[in-house]
Amino acid sequence: MNTKELDSLYIAKSYGRLPLEITGGKGSLCYDENGKEYIDLGSGIAVNTFGFSDPEWMAAIKEQIDKFAHTSNYYYTEPCAKLAQLLCEKTGMKKVFFSNSGGEANECAIKAARRYSFQKYGKGRHTIITLKNSFHGRTITTLSATGQDSFHTEFDPFTEGFVYAEANNLSEVKKLSEDNNCCAVMMEIVQGEGGVFVLSKEFVEGVYELCCEKDMLLIIDEVQTGNGRTGKLYGYMNYNIEPDIISTAKGLGGGLPIGATLFSEKTAEVYTPGSHGSTFGGNPVCAAGAVNIISRIDDELLAGVAERHSIIKEKLMQLENVESVDGLGLMLGIKCKKDAKEIMLACLERGVLVLTAKDKVRLLPPLNIDIDLLNKALNILSEVILQ
Repeated sequence: MNTKELDSLYIAKSYGRLPLEITGGKGSLCYDENGKEYIDLGSGIAVNTFGFSDPEWMAAIKEQIDKFAHTSNYYYTEPCAKLAQLLCEKTGMKKVFFSNSGGEANECAIKAARRYSFQKYGKGRHTIITLKNSFHGRTITTLSATGQDSFHTEFDPFTEGFVYAEANNLSEVKKLSEDNNCCAVMMEIVQGEGGVFVLSKEFVEGVYELCCEKDMLLIIDEVQTGNGRTGKLYGYMNYNIEPDIISTAKGLGGGLPIGATLFSEKTAEVYTPGSHGSTFGGNPVCAAGAVNIISRIDDELLAGVAERHSIIKEKLMQLENVESVDGLGLMLGIKCKKDAKEIMLACLERGVLVLTAKDKVRLLPPLNIDIDLLNKALNILSEVILQ
């Protein structure tokens, strides 16, 4: 049997796979089993920060594998410590907890917010405000935190203690904070899975001020927006705020599974030995890869992200069938008169990989995608949109 047949027979039916088997890749290009070339504008959903098989990243991973691949968190390891140092120095946060995914990073953030409140105010002050149309993960608790009714079916009972406000509606957040004994607000700066919706500056900074006033923790979910994706190291840096907790994953590892939850001075000591843990959290190989990624996200790279953002937006906004192009940096959602899934499939046929989010075509290309290659992909995407 071939790969597709084996997949169909043995893998749980939780994915609606597209008719493509990737067998290799380099940079922003990948190849199928027949050698057909594709330009990747999806980056494994914002994971492959520097594309496929990035040589510097691979060298860092191989160097660590030659030493050892894993040990438990009973012991110290250099890549884990170096990564934590880099993250703290670049954000001003004080402590980091490592896990394996965005969902786990968000679970850690939720637990930390509730523990902080319990230790300071006692039992009962545990409700967290999240935003409608948000997405925070697929565990029972992060599904519960997700502000979309479509996710709140069939898996009952869901974790209690979440209430949902309309994005960009500060008065609703204030009312929920007054009507509930809230310990935190948790939100994405750009709602990725929710349709690439950017929160307004007035709203984000208003929520921050409210959290400061009421001693509610501000949790920023940077799973998809983090690690250079929005044109800043982290998405919240586009606003004048200082989060209490940041969660991130995806592009942090550059292609290996790693999540991180960052704590400010206010929340730095919330966890004590035995209060939280992860067998693979801070795995030396994943951490070595992440050190390489984070150390290379500098001002020059971020300027390149902004340049590529302008190229994409200028090109697509000229098209008659494009209604809007939303997003920050290289996290973009394109609303077209044509169905987004039809566009995705037609692009796939013509050798360009794009994604969808709600009713939009979603672009999440590698942060360093070659501009000539980007323009080639945009020409194909434009032709498909206009057909």
